[in-house]
Amino acid sequence: MSVREMLENREREILSEKAARSSESKGRVRSEKSCEIRTDFQRDRDRIIHSKAFRRLKHKTQVFISPMGDHYRTRLTHTLEVAQIARTIARSLCLNEDLTEAIALGHDLGHTPFGHMGERVLNEICPTGFKHNEQSLRVVDVLEGGGGLNLTYEVRDGIVCHTGAKRADTLEGRIVAVADKIAYVNHDIDDSIRGGLLSENDIPKEFSDVLGNRHSARIDTMIKAAISGSEHDIVMEPDIYDAMMGLRQFLFDNVYLNKNAEVATEEDKAKNIIEGLYSRFVNDIDLIPADARNNSRTDDNSIIAMDYIAGMSDPFAIARYEELFIPKFWVN
Repeated sequence: MSVREMLENREREILSEKAARSSESKGRVRSEKSCEIRTDFQRDRDRIIHSKAFRRLKHKTQVFISPMGDHYRTRLTHTLEVAQIARTIARSLCLNEDLTEAIALGHDLGHTPFGHMGERVLNEICPTGFKHNEQSLRVVDVLEGGGGLNLTYEVRDGIVCHTGAKRADTLEGRIVAVADKIAYVNHDIDDSIRGGLLSENDIPKEFSDVLGNRHSARIDTMIKAAISGSEHDIVMEPDIYDAMMGLRQFLFDNVYLNKNAEVATEEDKAKNIIEGLYSRFVNDIDLIPADARNNSRTDDNSIIAMDYIAGMSDPFAIARYEELFIPKFWVN
């Protein structure tokens, strides 16, 4: 018996009957020989971690563009926090941690540079529109490695359904959708306080009385509510969920859409970068490297440009803009 087979047997013995088992996966688009030491979900997790798209997350904005402090979140640290929260919930419910982790690590691979502002701009200017969850699926299906990662159905489903109206088919995918909200609601408050946009006292008492008045207390409350509320499905206790969503709306009103003049100015600059790059690339597609053009598997310049820009880190987008739009000094 191989190590993989022993792990699959362990899943059958230990996991809840509602858990997704790797041995019962709906499989991959392209059939592959099984690994001797890893289950299919473990294999997917490893492919995501070793992908270039995953490494680029370390230089992609979460909320604050180009923060100078070392302790602000990036898209990568957000992803790791989601994975930690999701695994805690999955373990407590005896669901498949490996599947949960793979989905969490891949859920934001398609996110743009410059955070949600970058997503909004691409959605406005691209004829096909743009949603980061759909682009994350496109990354793992098509763009990464010149042909995609050929992940299992369950991981792909969890990635594309981590946000939006459609819920994932697996409980593990639904855990990631909840963990994503828990992570960003809490760490965006933490970063906003660090950046001087908020203080702990600004958080409405109606939410802090329910969730707690410290970062760690709020996360603890939300995770426990997701565990205790999930008897038949992944559902938070109603009073905690309502408070979390109220706090989320508070962030939209006071941070995401109501930033101070200095932050708004930086967002305007980032918006100009994305719009400028997109226009230039669509009109001169040869400015995009040949391998990136080929990876898109399409002749539509707008999609090729969208894929290329969405995959950029913040510093790379700035560097390409400078290369194409900023004159260089020269010496006779």
